[in-house]
Amino acid sequence: METKDERYARRLVKLERVWWKRLLDVQAPYRWNLGRLHLGRVLDVGCGIGRNLRSLEPGSVGVDHNEHCVKRVLEQGLTAFLPEDFLRSAFAKHEGFDSLLFSHVLEHLSAHDGAELLKTYLPFVKRGGRVVFITPQQRGFGSDATHVRFVGFEELAELAHEVGLTITRQYSFPLPQWFGRVFKYNEHVMVGTRESRSSG
Repeated sequence: METKDERYARRLVKLERVWWKRLLDVQAPYRWNLGRLHLGRVLDVGCGIGRNLRSLEPGSVGVDHNEHCVKRVLEQGLTAFLPEDFLRSAFAKHEGFDSLLFSHVLEHLSAHDGAELLKTYLPFVKRGGRVVFITPQQRGFGSDATHVRFVGFEELAELAHEVGLTITRQYSFPLPQWFGRVFKYNEHVMVGTRESRSSG
């Protein structure tokens, strides 16, 4: 299965609709985690079916290469585009967003492709704005056949250095990092800041 397939979009919807996840509101801690970062208006790259986009500040925009995911997001009254449509849209303004979010994206890509994708969207974040990366830990990485590369704090730091981000925070969420070996939903979170200088 490819992440561009309709089957992948259906899988995301199915996982989100599992009865115990809705009963327990398992996304509440993750919404809280994003909220406490005060990201402002966000460009959510790899937005999927809008799980994070729903809790971001109004005016935030999603981008995803899966047309079926984008359709799902639009049906919720949110704003999302296929990559080529975003780049042609009025939203694709230089430094037009306060923050950039890459949540559960990089593990689907090679190091080179991940860096190139980030470089494509980084110019749309204002100078001094933040870039947030979220990736699964060991158990979560092994739970999805579309994951191609484990991306931990070391790999995230290498990427930040390559594109000129200043790392301001790295942490494991919602539990300490050793839980990531057994708890599928433990995540690496890294926050970087785009340089305020005109270069880069």
